[in-house]
Amino acid sequence: MPALLAVIVLGVCLLATAAHAAGSPQGAPAPGRVALIGVPGLHWNDIGPRRTPNLWRLAQGSAIGTLSPRAVATATCPYDGWLTVSAGIRTSTGGRCGVPPVPEPAGGGAVVPGFDRLRGDGGRYSAGALGAAARAAGHCTAAVGPGAALALADADGRVDVYAATPDALPDAGWSRCPLLAVDVDDLIRPYLRDGVLTKEPDLLSPAERAAAVAAADAKVGAVLERLPADTAVLLAGLSDHGGVPHLRVAMWRTPGGTGRLVGTASTHRDHIVLLPDITATMLVQAGVEVPAVVIGAPWRLTAAAPLEEALDIVRRADLRGQTVRNATRFFFYGVAALQVLFYVAAFVLLRRRRALGGVRVAAVALASIPIATSLANLFPWDRTAAPTATLIGCVAAIVVLLAVAALAGPWRRHPFGPAAVVTGVTAAVLLGDMLTGTTLQIDGLMGYTAVVGGRYHGLGNVSFALLATSVLLLAAAGAERLVTAGRPRAAVGFIAGCGGVAMLLDGWPGIGSDFGGVIAFLPGIAVTALLVAGARVSIVRLGGFCAAGGVLIMAIAFLDHLRPPADQTHLGRFVGQVADGTYLPVIARKLDAMLQTMLNPNLMPIVVTALGFLVFAVLRPGTVSAGLVPLAFERSPMLKAGLVGSLVCGVVGTLVNDSGVAVLSMVLGLAVPLVLATGIGMLRENGRLAPIGPAGEASPGPSDGPSGGREGSPGTAHRAPCDKPATDSSGRAEGLPGLI
Repeated sequence: MPALLAVIVLGVCLLATAAHAAGSPQGAPAPGRVALIGVPGLHWNDIGPRRTPNLWRLAQGSAIGTLSPRAVATATCPYDGWLTVSAGIRTSTGGRCGVPPVPEPAGGGAVVPGFDRLRGDGGRYSAGALGAAARAAGHCTAAVGPGAALALADADGRVDVYAATPDALPDAGWSRCPLLAVDVDDLIRPYLRDGVLTKEPDLLSPAERAAAVAAADAKVGAVLERLPADTAVLLAGLSDHGGVPHLRVAMWRTPGGTGRLVGTASTHRDHIVLLPDITATMLVQAGVEVPAVVIGAPWRLTAAAPLEEALDIVRRADLRGQTVRNATRFFFYGVAALQVLFYVAAFVLLRRRRALGGVRVAAVALASIPIATSLANLFPWDRTAAPTATLIGCVAAIVVLLAVAALAGPWRRHPFGPAAVVTGVTAAVLLGDMLTGTTLQIDGLMGYTAVVGGRYHGLGNVSFALLATSVLLLAAAGAERLVTAGRPRAAVGFIAGCGGVAMLLDGWPGIGSDFGGVIAFLPGIAVTALLVAGARVSIVRLGGFCAAGGVLIMAIAFLDHLRPPADQTHLGRFVGQVADGTYLPVIARKLDAMLQTMLNPNLMPIVVTALGFLVFAVLRPGTVSAGLVPLAFERSPMLKAGLVGSLVCGVVGTLVNDSGVAVLSMVLGLAVPLVLATGIGMLRENGRLAPIGPAGEASPGPSDGPSGGREGSPGTAHRAPCDKPATDSSGRAEGLPGLI
């Protein structure tokens, strides 16, 4: 497959060139003093000029953004939030989660009790990375409150200067050390029960929360008054306040920050930052080299936005994320129910040879749902009074419009015409979205949200499944035309070229940034191309293709790792984790997440019914699908190649992605209805469906010839050898036209 190899080599060379160009060291800012004020549980809805005058004044003079406080658990407690800042990587205490322990005095400083357990054997959990880096650079650290001490503790759990409250820290202590942290826990304390953060979404009444916020605001004001004027200030709502995750406050008082948003390379978003980014930002501000173990990237000033506009952006970010998070579960239940009902109805109707046109319409509409969830984000559904209902309504309206476009245009006369519209729109939207910053992926019902915190940019696992399926099915349609024209090698090259470009965009750092997608995409492309070429696919070959996908994505990740740390994506940072031996917890978490999907009640019904329908449609065609699926495969072998390649992507993608069964379910949810719709389309003649014989095969029709398709008759549908397809006098392959 020279075409696929050429595309891969070209893409890797381009990335290597980009990595070399970006490899020159960037000038570090002049060393200065930096202070982190952590206010666990603080939300942007808490802040206003009257409710929180001190926080409001800070916002007026700062760049603002929204913090995704995700550590390891679904909701982050203060202990995990401060510990993640200390480690520079998402981490957890692994036990009862509340507030950090009270430090034990040691000289003028303090020691965090139990810090050896938090670091693990040989420091494999990275706790203390922030404090250790500061100490290695010859800087001291000052902490106010337990959480601050945890964040700035070195490898031995020690901070140089410690005070329990701001009032207890002498005036000289505020300017003594270049790195200072303050734990403002007045807001989060009321949410603790027996020292553990409650799982209740909102334990306090509005009046009680307002009082807690006011107390936190007063303490922040006292801290700001005592900080030297030249101190860069980071203020962050480091944790959630209950069992429901939210986006939290992020402010950065730094020269040039007023009227700007704050973002980071970690998220590729202008207004979203992460907990590990705080670690990197504090070190950079203090002129300290960021250790390789820290996966965060320094905060950076992004788009200009007046305060009111910026507040609207960050508040709507949480609203959108909450809406999608709350709606996703029920939405997937609905999709699963529709899938099951479709296959049951199709089985009954096809067995009775009735309403095939209706089955085709339903199949096209069902396959249009996934991409409609992305297109819905073109509309400002979050600005309505009922955002959830508006979002679902937008998806439904787009499904109807896309199905009508697929079934009403001139392409409807071609067997694959409607399916080509759906797959073409799906592939075009996903590829276009990747090239323009994936603004349709984030806060999409089948995408991801910053509230959940699994991904912030690039192509999600569900969208990968849709992209791979749509590209391979669409490329198979193009290959069909090339094969019927007597150009089988060009058909193989077309599959490899289309698939290779989509695969590289999927895995390209900063575009798709999809690690597991490349591992799954490459064997799917290779299997499709081999079947188009008429070659045999073996388990050994399939394993080799999977290994090649792994080697390719590691090569891309290594080139990404060669770029400056601030420019790396999670692909490059994973290479760093492999190098320093901290990658095993990451793999373990992803493996655990994948295994948990195996019994997911939203996804497994789709997999079981779609896969069961497909298998029995091939094994018992006359009973299950009225022979439509085997007929489609017989008359268009390239369709079968595209479907098999898509299934390979789905199976491999299930095994190598933390989304697990979600990948295979989306492959089946898109591919199987479209294959069935194509089979029905192949029975059309003059705008109506041809009758179906008792064995599930098409009865004689004008395109089959007078013999009814007996072997050797002019209209026999068969697969010609790929190196020399059988053609009639007009140059077209014998039998019915191909997919398009």
